[in-house]
Amino acid sequence: MPAPSVTIPAPAKLNLFLHITGQRDDGYHNLQTLFQLLDYGDQLRFTAANSGGIRLRCNNQALQTSDNLIIRAAHALEQASGKTINIDIELTKRLPMGGGVGGGSSDCATTLLTLNQLCKLELSSTQLMTIAASLGADVPVFVAGKTAWAESIGDKLTALELSERWFVVLHPQVHVSTAELFKHPLLERNHPAITFDDRLIDQGQNCFEAVARKLYPSIEQAFQLAQTFGQVRLTGTGACLFLSMNDKLSAEAACQAIAQQQADLSPFIAKSVNTSPAITALNNLS
Repeated sequence: MPAPSVTIPAPAKLNLFLHITGQRDDGYHNLQTLFQLLDYGDQLRFTAANSGGIRLRCNNQALQTSDNLIIRAAHALEQASGKTINIDIELTKRLPMGGGVGGGSSDCATTLLTLNQLCKLELSSTQLMTIAASLGADVPVFVAGKTAWAESIGDKLTALELSERWFVVLHPQVHVSTAELFKHPLLERNHPAITFDDRLIDQGQNCFEAVARKLYPSIEQAFQLAQTFGQVRLTGTGACLFLSMNDKLSAEAACQAIAQQQADLSPFIAKSVNTSPAITALNNLS
């Protein structure tokens, strides 16, 4: 490794738009979505070791398990490359778990990208994307590392260059069952496919939003509070909601006001980015 220890970010994402356009024969759903990467997220510190295999520490001990996506990603790299990896990984978790902001998927992708480079595994981008898809539907967009328009099951990506925006993200303290949302009769599962349009950035809809608000009172309550500051949208299948702002000052003001009224929503602000901070950090190591 070029250095004994490196720290690489694992950015959050928002779905600025999300439609289901049908179900495939294999049971998966086709979708169209707009993935917006953010400059806020988790951090992973990678420290080279002479032995000991792959070891993970985290500020949330509940995540220090063998089935964590970080561990699974490292083992998948070993299998694909035929090389043994000895690494200590320290995860600083800031993103809410199961909130629709891609935290676990982003941690996984940062692990794939970083270990491939630091351990000189020399796996191609195509190989990394294949591994990413096997680990989770949202992992490929983080490996590709670009804000993107996504289709199919989320793996057909078209990189986009969008203008800078600021977002306020809030997390209703509830675990959303994706399976329950998919089973609900209100969910629109066969929306006509569309082509990308800039208006989707501000006017796009999430097909899961109405169902999530109906099933989870805490999401509806947070929605009602946040909409006094602007248009509110759900990201992924929730539970996180977000506001889009034109500038940092507006975002900070809304974030502070929401925190004062309902602190357990744990709001944070983030700036949009078109290239993943993980990609930028790794390029700076080269």
